[in-house]
Amino acid sequence: MRWCGDITYIWTGKGWSYLAVVLDLYARRVVGWAISSHPDADLVVKALDHAWEQRGQPEKVMFHSDQGSQYASRMFRQRLWRYRMQQSMSRRGNCWDNAPMERLFRSLKSEWVPTMGYRNLPEAKKDIGDYLMGYYNHHRPHSYNGGIAPAVAEEKPKSLSGIS
Repeated sequence: MRWCGDITYIWTGKGWSYLAVVLDLYARRVVGWAISSHPDADLVVKALDHAWEQRGQPEKVMFHSDQGSQYASRMFRQRLWRYRMQQSMSRRGNCWDNAPMERLFRSLKSEWVPTMGYRNLPEAKKDIGDYLMGYYNHHRPHSYNGGIAPAVAEEKPKSLSGIS
């Protein structure tokens, strides 16, 4: 099992808020996320905790991210150790290593987030949660899955879903 994670920023009210997402690479399904006014280690740990609980506390997961300070932090590495996950990190300056996350953030921002952002953090949290766990996972066609949504692709055998 392979997951990846990253952080992006979202305008909320009078400043930036930060969104951390965990993606299961099998069918590109969002399995965890968290949003906060601070881009710190606590944010990425909350997203990882959400994913770990959502997926039934799996073991032997490889978690891939960039070399950001949040993912290199002691707090995050200890959580990976507790969950028996192996850490993988991108090479310096190589955004292609985490392309599935960049693609997800591009879709979120171009298809869903209002042009002027959100009025406040609670509004952003509700709307982004609806997109990630509802629309993106269950309805949005994904080219990686042969044009079907990630949750639908996971339910089908690999040979029928178009996942290679």
